[in-house]
Amino acid sequence: MIRTALCDLLNIEYPIIQGGMAWVATAELAAAVSNAGGLGIIGSGAAPPEWLREQLHRAKQLTSKPFGVNVMLRSPYVDEIMEILQAEPVAVVTTGAGNPGKYVPALRGVGTKVIPVVSSVALAKRLIRSGVDALIAEGMESGGHIGDITTMALVPQVVDAVDIPVIAAGGVYDGRGMLAALSLGAVGVQMGTRFICATECTVHPKVKEMVMKSKDRDTAVSGVSTGHPVRALRNKLTRKYEEMEKNFVSPEEIEKIGVGSLRRAMTEGDVVYGTVMSGQVCAMVHREQPAREIILDVINNAIEVLANLNSKVVQE
Repeated sequence: MIRTALCDLLNIEYPIIQGGMAWVATAELAAAVSNAGGLGIIGSGAAPPEWLREQLHRAKQLTSKPFGVNVMLRSPYVDEIMEILQAEPVAVVTTGAGNPGKYVPALRGVGTKVIPVVSSVALAKRLIRSGVDALIAEGMESGGHIGDITTMALVPQVVDAVDIPVIAAGGVYDGRGMLAALSLGAVGVQMGTRFICATECTVHPKVKEMVMKSKDRDTAVSGVSTGHPVRALRNKLTRKYEEMEKNFVSPEEIEKIGVGSLRRAMTEGDVVYGTVMSGQVCAMVHREQPAREIILDVINNAIEVLANLNSKVVQE
């Protein structure tokens, strides 16, 4: 058994949070992860409020365990989303792309724990002043919107800089990654890419196939010039981004070609001109598995690796 303070904080069995991937992390996946002992997350992304309300109701039908919602603070619907989450509370709200400070009192007032994603020490220090419950320190190995510091470098610096629990994200695939994160001071991990290929994930089959066929250098980071870099699997769209950035096309024009591209990929299967957000561990994902099997595989691998470490490391 691998149990940490995160399990007590979130009332979960294993210290694993599923990433709140927009158009990927639906009620079906979130409920499956929660039922398996982790914390499932519905990714609200830029979806309209009605979509989130339907997902909340669906998740509550599928699980009685705690689950959460990821809120992208740049969403045009963010205020309405937060109103829904006050009226229909969930156990946890994770946030990205901004400061959730103004929403924290209301969310905590209905019993929801607030856990923002951070990509730097400076942001971590700023956000703890708003009264959040924990932080997710996400390295640039992750899929989707990223910072510019690796997980190995970021996590221990954030742990040293704050006095609240820190969860590691970015580059975590199995028990080896979990133990590495715990050794850096984290109390648990957030995993996204591996859950794309969970049996319960409703993403388009072409996306799962693309992830499972990927190699170690098959992701690309686009949009650096816009100030909102994104890691995704290479395709014609990422090459178009690269071409435009090399030719110094304005950030506004570059961002236009990405509008709606994530949904096109994840729900419609356009893996050529859509954005297939994926982390660098994609090359380690070779098959579809139920969420429970994924989580138990991570935990059992961590136990095995820990036993092997104890036999290899000599203390004098």
